[in-house]
Amino acid sequence: MRGKNRHKYIFVVGGVMSGVGKGIATSSIGTILQSKGFVVSLIKADPYLNVDAGTMNPVEHGEVFVLESGLETDQDMGNYERFLNKNMPVENYMTNGMIFKYVIDKERALGYHGKCVEPVYHITEEILDRIARSVSKTNAEFTIFEIGGTVGEYQNAIFLEAARLLKIRYPGDVMFAMVSYLPVPGSVGEMKTKLTQNAIRQLNSYGIQPDLIIARSEVPIDARRKEKIALANGVSSENIIAAPDIKSIYEVPINFERDGLSERILKHFNLRPKQKDLVEWRKFVSKSQRAKKKLRIAVVGKYFDTGDFVLSDAYVSVIEAIKFSSYWQDATPELEWINSKHYENGKRKVSELKDYDGLIVPGGFGSTGVEGIIEAIRFAREHKIPYLGLCYGMQLAVVEFARHVGKLKGAHTIEVDSETPHPIIGIMGEQKDKLSKSNYGGSMRLGAYPAILKKGTHAHKAYNSQIISERHRHRYEVNPEYIERLEQAGLIFSGMSPDGKLCEIAELPKEVHPFFLATQFHPEFKARPLSPHPLFSAFVKAILKK
Repeated sequence: MRGKNRHKYIFVVGGVMSGVGKGIATSSIGTILQSKGFVVSLIKADPYLNVDAGTMNPVEHGEVFVLESGLETDQDMGNYERFLNKNMPVENYMTNGMIFKYVIDKERALGYHGKCVEPVYHITEEILDRIARSVSKTNAEFTIFEIGGTVGEYQNAIFLEAARLLKIRYPGDVMFAMVSYLPVPGSVGEMKTKLTQNAIRQLNSYGIQPDLIIARSEVPIDARRKEKIALANGVSSENIIAAPDIKSIYEVPINFERDGLSERILKHFNLRPKQKDLVEWRKFVSKSQRAKKKLRIAVVGKYFDTGDFVLSDAYVSVIEAIKFSSYWQDATPELEWINSKHYENGKRKVSELKDYDGLIVPGGFGSTGVEGIIEAIRFAREHKIPYLGLCYGMQLAVVEFARHVGKLKGAHTIEVDSETPHPIIGIMGEQKDKLSKSNYGGSMRLGAYPAILKKGTHAHKAYNSQIISERHRHRYEVNPEYIERLEQAGLIFSGMSPDGKLCEIAELPKEVHPFFLATQFHPEFKARPLSPHPLFSAFVKAILKK
């Protein structure tokens, strides 16, 4: 018998190809079950050997998302938090590298008492132990575990084996869902199921039979194709859920429910819903669809060289944060990505920014395109265009102000110019030793830290609070030696660390500029569809007012 009060597990795996939306499917399943009244926890397992996502190039891998704990993770963790509107604990993210490193370090410390340490048992048990710790920490009723990559890849086999072992131990409490792609070749004109059939057989070779198929395609899967998959692979046709292409990822939970996803899941576990579903979620989606006002916003920065498909990955949290704040104010953001190098080499003129409603400079590292970013910030400041700077966007805003208002010729960040006569942005004290030892992995100032806000400022009005907590990811900071001089020139440091040493928010007074604000932290990491971030909302309000 299935135990109604026992913890339930859903493993989400990929078939045919990567990049078809396992993360969104996982997030959507979690959102639906949470709306039914269940406590839900989402876990991501990435198959690569990196210990975490922190040292990965955002152009190749996408955004590095930072948890409250400071763990640098895959961007899917950001989707998890946004969809569920809750923070994910450190236990809810793991990589092959993280697991293997822990086991090897434990072996070196005689933690296994001289036993032969092997992948199957010691690695699989460590994976299962981490799942158990997550269950204990979150008090969840459902754990949805996304296994990165695609079935058949060598890298994720150990996670599949751990899932199989859990199914053996708790046969009535485990479910497998496969997200698989069904192409519609233009020359053929019909949806093809053979690739998915083969992917299911490949999953069978690991000793796993999927209970649910989420059929990703350009169009909804029809009854005939459902029957073909069911007959060939032993999956009930009613457990094949349509997942066609749509305009917004936030419509996915609603679409899944149209095809009866929660009914299938709860039936599998012999459970009933505890409350009505997706009421607030539907309200948000409706807002996003009916928003009328158009906001033209320039995003000037880096990582724009590899094609448009990279942008949504490298800055996904920024994109979503501005959407949330815009939708709830009956507006739709139209973002234009501007490579700052084009302002340096003359391909574009910075004066074009006068045609935009607002400017965002997101985070980044290194010297590429920096002078172009500084020129863009200067134009926004002088022409009173609403400006929001994030991390690097704050550091360069302070550099620009120091140069052109504070009259500190040659002012710069030492990250770019170590010989600058005015090191406005310096390296944090504890970071110097780390960099000298090439200690780059997980060594920045990471995770949630508190800040104190000055009353009467844009920041204080936006938060409506004097104490805040935000997530960080940086090595450099405003040089404390220049704070007083910059304040005398008119810059307001409206947010400071509790000890008064670190500048967290810089802004211009309302009398000088309608909205010019920049943060050392990353507010985008805490923006959610059902609770937009106050700073992004204040930025949108300033645009609408202007």
